[in-house]
Amino acid sequence: MASTGRWVLLAYRLPREPSTPRIAIWRELRRLGATQIADGVVALPLDARTRERLEWLAEEITDHDGEATIWLAEPANAAQDRGLRERMTAAIVAEYAALTALANEAAVEPDGVRRRTLGRLRRELRRIRSRDYFAPPIGERATAAIEALGDSIEAVS
Repeated sequence: MASTGRWVLLAYRLPREPSTPRIAIWRELRRLGATQIADGVVALPLDARTRERLEWLAEEITDHDGEATIWLAEPANAAQDRGLRERMTAAIVAEYAALTALANEAAVEPDGVRRRTLGRLRRELRRIRSRDYFAPPIGERATAAIEALGDSIEAVS
């Protein structure tokens, strides 16, 4: 979990054709939870893991005849840093809220449906956590809802 006001930025440009590399890079940036600063510029909170992942993506971009540079940066003021954090957190909060709702809805389903849903929700929780850099409290509530679903299944067994 990142806590400093330092960020790693990836500035990149890829050729329009073929579109497959552009789509793959976009999907990977989304999976990482990167926030877009401007067209072709994304940011992640700076730590060894995020820097390495963006460096890896920069290599992928250049392998596909694109241009990419990695920047380490600090916003000029606290408001800009807070704005980046809030944008990233808002996206994660929405995902946790949806996950919590699904866990609560699954609690009233038949046992077989609950078991399948539990596995899917646990996988999705891991994916969300991998891009949750600021740990909003709703993450704990989502985890508790999924654990409660698991407990309800064990109680029936």
